[in-house]
Amino acid sequence: MDLNIRGKVAVVTASSRGLGKATAEALAAEGVNLAICSRDEAAINRTAGAIKEKYQVEVLAEVCDVKDRSGIENFKDKVIRHFSTCHILFANAGGPAPGKVEQFSEEDFREALDLNLFSAINLVTAFLPFMKQQKWGRILASTSISVKQPIPTLALSNVSRAGVVAFIKSLSREIASLNVTANTLAPGFIMTERVENLLENQAENQGITYDEALANIIDTIPAKRIAAPEDFGALCAFLASEWASYITGETILIDGGMYRGLM
Repeated sequence: MDLNIRGKVAVVTASSRGLGKATAEALAAEGVNLAICSRDEAAINRTAGAIKEKYQVEVLAEVCDVKDRSGIENFKDKVIRHFSTCHILFANAGGPAPGKVEQFSEEDFREALDLNLFSAINLVTAFLPFMKQQKWGRILASTSISVKQPIPTLALSNVSRAGVVAFIKSLSREIASLNVTANTLAPGFIMTERVENLLENQAENQGITYDEALANIIDTIPAKRIAAPEDFGALCAFLASEWASYITGETILIDGGMYRGLM
């Protein structure tokens, strides 16, 4: 299926690895030009070079810490100078440290909110005006299955990501008539470096091996596997497409059936 987004411009944050990189690659495979960023200059430049070589699209790579509002504004200015507009935004950030509620201070929770919630708000604020002006846009925000079903020992993530859903849902109703959609993606376990680290943490806390921790997680997933990042990227590419124009305000799980609720 041709997703009919060739030549569009996508901003993908935290994209040197993991879900951000997978999303950038999936969009590039559809002929989308990219503006990507990371805190790691060497890593984002490597990713940009590999994508340009493989998919023959234009890639702007910049250093940006999405916790820093001024950094987002600077990144936005560079994107607009280079591409003149933005059609697709994938608001993505790393996850906060694992741990239980009582382990964290008020400052820890504030930092988690800066990382996950306020980064999404500031990215949307930066790029939405261009989507409204051209009357075409796709906003995607990455969260976690924890917004539906809080995950034990991920208190900071559980708290900070829930606000993203409320923000995107509220926004979606205000911009739908302009042909701009806004959706939240809620992945379960996808084999990224972060999930590998979480598995290592679980193994250490439970006094078991990494393979045993992995097997325990897989046992909770009806699909009986942990997804690859490419599975997530493919969903993002579809939601960014012309064919997803009637899907907005949704929180879409990609979890192999792990979530037990009805809605």
